[in-house]
Amino acid sequence: MVDVNKKKLPVGIENFEKIRTEGFYYVDKTAMIRDLLHNWGEVNLFTRPRRFGKSLNMSMLRAFFEIGCDKALFDGLAISKEKGLCDMYMGKFPVVSVNLKALGADNYETARSLVVKEINREARRHQHLRESDLLSAEDKQTFSSLMKRDMNDDTLHYSLQELSELLQKHYGKKVIMLID
Repeated sequence: MVDVNKKKLPVGIENFEKIRTEGFYYVDKTAMIRDLLHNWGEVNLFTRPRRFGKSLNMSMLRAFFEIGCDKALFDGLAISKEKGLCDMYMGKFPVVSVNLKALGADNYETARSLVVKEINREARRHQHLRESDLLSAEDKQTFSSLMKRDMNDDTLHYSLQELSELLQKHYGKKVIMLID
């Protein structure tokens, strides 16, 4: 007999929101958010072996910090007990999140094309910038260049910096950048 109330194992799932909303087991690692905030660093590097959960942690961080986050995702987890930190940081920041781990390529042209596609994907997540009253026409043109598949080398080189600057200008807050 199959127990329909039994949680599923999240084999191969690296999306925090999906794990939390679709009934998968989740080993609570949200105390890491508290530790990051208490041991503040301008840059944090997570070096762990393959299959250790780095991508899931990146997804969790994005879900926690990003403006418009679903705060209910964290109900009952360790970080939810840190009311002061949640009030101060949860859902308060623009987040840029790029995934470079799947960009394996045999040559420069293919690798470049895949990086451009990842930048395009992240820019599309922030399409609301096209309508921003806080960005100039030149800013919006810069943003549009981040959405183009035929991105020139200068645009690609500065893409994450420019996207961060545009988000900071729109929201008036520093941007959290997550690179997996």
